[in-house]
Amino acid sequence: MKQLLFATRNQNKAKEIQPLVKPTVVTLADLYCPVDIEETADTLEGNALIKARFMFNRYAVSSIADDSGLEVDALDGAPGVHSARYAGEECDSERNMDKLLAALEGCDNRGAQFRTVIVFIDQQANEYTFEGIVRGQIARERHGNGGFGYDPIFVPDGSDGRTFAEMSLEEKNQISHRSIAIRKFVNFLETK
Repeated sequence: MKQLLFATRNQNKAKEIQPLVKPTVVTLADLYCPVDIEETADTLEGNALIKARFMFNRYAVSSIADDSGLEVDALDGAPGVHSARYAGEECDSERNMDKLLAALEGCDNRGAQFRTVIVFIDQQANEYTFEGIVRGQIARERHGNGGFGYDPIFVPDGSDGRTFAEMSLEEKNQISHRSIAIRKFVNFLETK
């Protein structure tokens, strides 16, 4: 496999997974695909399936898709599947973090996890699912300039108190939810 079709327009996600896989990652943006894939499922798994099936059906080649969510203990798993649009349909990371920090104001239980589900559809239309989870805490304020999404307020366990946004891409890829799921996918490909 020389290219891996990845059902995303998020170039940050593609940038994260490219060092972890051998094929060149090709995204919807790279293909100039004008279609926005609606994520209408109520689970991360469901949204990843919708996106992977779209790519497979449109381009008739193996493809992957992911959906990720931040699941906060004190908020009964919210924002979860709605993480990207937590503060509104425009997917504004700053507003999402503002809303989350406001929801946790005065709360001592800051436990949370980032979870990624990756779906791979092979040439025979078989569907495979891979999950990655990283536990951590929600910081009380933003720290760092790297990463994207909720990275400035998520402190993964074992990170010496640094947020994902304070880590280099290489450091983040050692422990992140997405890299855990991608490594499972890569191991699957190597043994298939």
